[in-house]
Amino acid sequence: MQPVNIGIIGLGNVGMGTVTILTENAAQIAAKLGFPLCVRAVCSPSVAKKTLPGSLDSAMKTSDWREVVEHPDIHIVAELVGGVTVAREIIESAIARGKSVVTANKELMALSGADIWDRAIAARINLAMEASVAGGIPIHTILREGISGDRINTLYGILNGTCNYILSEIEQRGADFAQVLVEAQQAGYAEADPSADVDGFDARSKLAILSALAFGERIVPADIYTEGIRRVAPIDFEYAHQLKHTIRLVCIARQTPAGLLLSVRPSLIPQSTILASVRGAYNAIWVRGKYGADTFYYGRGAGPHPTGVAVVSDLMRVAREIRSGSPERVSPFAHARLDEYRPIPITLNESAYYLRFRVQDRPGIIAQLASALASENISIDAVLQLPGSDGQDLPFVIILEPTTEQSVRAAVARMSELNFLIEAPLVMPMERAL
Repeated sequence: MQPVNIGIIGLGNVGMGTVTILTENAAQIAAKLGFPLCVRAVCSPSVAKKTLPGSLDSAMKTSDWREVVEHPDIHIVAELVGGVTVAREIIESAIARGKSVVTANKELMALSGADIWDRAIAARINLAMEASVAGGIPIHTILREGISGDRINTLYGILNGTCNYILSEIEQRGADFAQVLVEAQQAGYAEADPSADVDGFDARSKLAILSALAFGERIVPADIYTEGIRRVAPIDFEYAHQLKHTIRLVCIARQTPAGLLLSVRPSLIPQSTILASVRGAYNAIWVRGKYGADTFYYGRGAGPHPTGVAVVSDLMRVAREIRSGSPERVSPFAHARLDEYRPIPITLNESAYYLRFRVQDRPGIIAQLASALASENISIDAVLQLPGSDGQDLPFVIILEPTTEQSVRAAVARMSELNFLIEAPLVMPMERAL
């Protein structure tokens, strides 16, 4: 049969991984589809310097993405450049020319994916974005089709491999954040500017996409409360271990009586839970449904080959649809239409909390902190202090009984007036509901 022709725009790690899989695995892909996928064009600003497989010698090579989108023989455009400016132009231009699109762009899909899908529907072409979240874990397909019959009430995720790698190294070696970050950059796990990862923004985009899939609401990243991991220190793991917990950057989407609560933040989770065993640059998603109860998905969250597999799998799915000519498409957001999301504030979150202090030691500290907590009707569950600490920089921890985030914030604001604090308390929720 005649091939379905692909144009690949972007030859970074994911683009090169995709090219490798399409060429090295071409025979098996054709056997599964019943027809071949053919890379007819590739695009990169540095395409002349790229070492491409010999089977692509006849493919068009260009530094101008418009030549790929406008190529008359291209059926599917793979947008693998990232970002939200040029990538949007590429996708919208492809849709305007009646070409289906496969993208790995989490940032753009989180911001504007629902609107782009509306354009794709109007143009009667397909849009696929499996590679935008969790690399080699087919979580989109799972939420969109695999467990679509369930009613999801909670989703927990470890969605940023860089943060998980850093936290795992701090936990295992007792190294501080700054040291492990440098090592992560040298190993290729973190960018020269690591802000998107360590401040939680990358995970936030991914949670926005998964929450739209899981709950059918039009969510954008700005709706999600976000904290990063910069303040997590080795001593926090020492205290967490005393409590039989560990610390991870946890992405949470949870239905509450007031509505959908979303957050990305470092949290204590029990060591007995399966999420606690997720270490290094791996991702994991735990989904809890009303009928199907708990399911768990684990794998590489990034990398040229795991993410490339997701891109190629999307290319295969879209190619099948092109061949079958089906007018009915499963939305990449799992719902025919997304409802408007009405954010509920993180201040409504209710849980136990971990507060770590650094103080200049003097009599009466605990009494003053307890008074600030009591003023907000917060009860103390435990006070922890490791032996042998420096009295001029004394760390200790107070564990709070379940209360609201609003109450904790009010108490911490009262504490800010106390002159023995070296820095503001580090506040982390304890996710005991896992």
